[in-house]
Amino acid sequence: MIFWLLLLAMAGSWVLTGFLCRYALAKNLIDIPNERSSHSVPTPRGGGVAIVLSFLAVLPVLYRFDLLSASVCLALVGAGIAVAVTGFLDDHGHIAARWRLLVHFGAAAWGLYWLGGLPQLMAFGQVLDLGWLGYICAAVYVVWLLNLYNFMDGIDGLAGMEAITVCCSGALMIYLVAPDSNAWVLQVLLAAAALGFLIWNFPPAKIFMGDAGSGFLGIMLALLSVQAAGLEPRLFWVWLILLAVFIVDATLTLCRRVLRGEKFYEAHHSHAYQYASRILGAHRPVTLVIAAINVCWLLPVALLVTLGKLDGILGLIVAYLPLFILAYRYKAGDRLSQTARSE
Repeated sequence: MIFWLLLLAMAGSWVLTGFLCRYALAKNLIDIPNERSSHSVPTPRGGGVAIVLSFLAVLPVLYRFDLLSASVCLALVGAGIAVAVTGFLDDHGHIAARWRLLVHFGAAAWGLYWLGGLPQLMAFGQVLDLGWLGYICAAVYVVWLLNLYNFMDGIDGLAGMEAITVCCSGALMIYLVAPDSNAWVLQVLLAAAALGFLIWNFPPAKIFMGDAGSGFLGIMLALLSVQAAGLEPRLFWVWLILLAVFIVDATLTLCRRVLRGEKFYEAHHSHAYQYASRILGAHRPVTLVIAAINVCWLLPVALLVTLGKLDGILGLIVAYLPLFILAYRYKAGDRLSQTARSE
C-alpha cells in the first residue's frame, strides 16, 4: 500500500503542477526577470502548491492505517498549512516581513508542541538536555530552515532536487537505526511529492515553486529532522549534515550581508549557487553538482554518524568545512558577486 500512496503523491503533484501552471498564466502570476533575478525568461510561479496538497492529502491516510501517529499528523498538517497559505498569499501580493515571521514562529511553535519539542541530543558521548532553552533554540532553528529554503530557491530545479536527495538519504538513515519504525515513509512521501513538481521545474523550468512551496518544504524538513532526533539523537546531526549545502550557502551569505549593513530581507542574487550559475551560464549543471555533493559527499559522512563511527559534532565539521571554503570561493554574500551577469 505504501508504494501506491507514494506513486499517487508523485502523480498528483505532477498533475496539479500542470494545472497550477495554467492557473498562474490565467492570473498573470509571472516572475518577470529583473536585475536581481537568476532567470532571463518570464515564468509562471506558485507551482509548489502541488507539493503541499499532494503531501498533506496522504497524511490522513497514513494515520488511518496506523502508519502515522495523531501527534505527528497534527504537527505537520497544522504547521504546513499555516506556512503554505502565507506563502500563497505572498505569491499573489505582498505580506510584510514581520507578519510572515510571526506566522512562521507560530507554525514552528505548533509543530514543536505536537512533536514534544527538541529531544535530547548526543555530543562526544554526552547527553545534551537543553530544557526550556531547547524549545527556543528549536523554534529559531525551524524558522531559519524555513526561510533559508526560500532563499535557496533561486535557480531551476535546485529546491526540488535538494528535497529529494535529502529526504531519500534521511529515510535510509532512519531505516538503518530504526528498521521497525514507519518514520521513513514521511521522508520518501515528501520526496515523491517534490519529484512530481520537479518534472516541471527541472532546467529549463516551465514553472517556479513560489514561496508557498519553498516555505512548506523548509518547515517540513525542519520538523522531520526533529521527529527523527526523537527516534535516535544522532539523527539530528545527520539531518544538519544532509542539509549542509543549503545551510552553509544561506548562512554565510546572510552573515556577510548583515555585517555590511545591508537589508538582508530584501531580494538579492549574491548566493554562491547564483554566482556559479551566472559563471556557467546555466542552471542545470549547478543543480546537478549540488545533488552530486549531497549523494557523494554528505551522504557518506551522514552514514558514518548514523552508524556511530563518527561523532555528530565532528561529522558536522568534516561535512561543513570544505563547503564553507567552496561557498567563499564562489563569493557567497560578496557584494562583487552581484555584478556578475549570465550570458
